[in-house]
Amino acid sequence: MAKTNPLQFIQQVRSEVGKIVWPTRREVLLTTVMVFIMAALTAVFFALVDLLIRGGLQALLGMFG
Repeated sequence: MAKTNPLQFIQQVRSEVGKIVWPTRREVLLTTVMVFIMAALTAVFFALVDLLIRGGLQALLGMFG
């Protein structure tokens, strides 16, 4: 592997950093809101599944108790 001198390395890094496309403020806001919505929906889903499993187990154990 060829060695690159520090000056060339810095130039290459600056060139690569210039290719980065940063998201706009609106894009960041929208994706953040979507993450919170999906997290809330996931929490509700697992809460409902938990209630169903708990109810099923209580009914099952109540038959034998």
